Amino acid sequence: MPIIATGHLTALGVTQSESVRDIYIGTLEGFASDAFPPADYIALGHIHRPQIVGKKENIRYSGSPIPLSFDELKSNKQVVMVEFENTTPNINPIAVPNFQPMASLKGDLHSIEEQLAEFKQSEQTIWLSIEVSEQDFLSDLQQRIAEMVKGLNVEVLQLRRARTSAKQAIEQKKTETLAELKPQDVFKRRLELETLTSEQEKARIERISLTFGEILNQVELEGEEQQ
Repeated sequence: MPIIATGHLTALGVTQSESVRDIYIGTLEGFASDAFPPADYIALGHIHRPQIVGKKENIRYSGSPIPLSFDELKSNKQVVMVEFENTTPNINPIAVPNFQPMASLKGDLHSIEEQLAEFKQSEQTIWLSIEVSEQDFLSDLQQRIAEMVKGLNVEVLQLRRARTSAKQAIEQKKTETLAELKPQDVFKRRLELETLTSEQEKARIERISLTFGEILNQVELEGEEQQ
């Protein structure tokens, strides 16, 4: 009789997507592929992109059957049918067709408008993610996009600005040297380069900051003991 195991976790080395929430096994963010117990097939959940784990065909995520975020558009969706001959698995991925058109548009406002023109003849509603890369801050960005999509058979589900703040922050601090900064300053400056858009991302940064503080305190204590 075959041994089949299931798990809902993040394995180390897998490719995640925006919609995946962080889960932990104790303080571990990922589970090593060689730590799984012996089994003929291990079916895993939580990661939305279909993939095998640790180059082992019998350990895999089938992924979500539909896209749950726009960065999953390039990954083919599937379900996995597994049949056994004694204890040998016969693994057959079955493609799931996409019934809801989705698209991700990126560029400045002029480029976005040109890309939107391609949907003028669309009969089916298209879900859109739009990322605008403008150097100037536009307080009326939502209104501008709303005007552009008026009359089009599209629905804008996600609208955001490109991450230009990181480049600007680096340019502003080019004159600083590492010797002038404390470890806390370096860590804080690195976090400032991130654009946090979800509560999950903010919570993760808080956990990382807490862990960094604990490590820094431990290093400083060890340094004092050696003096």
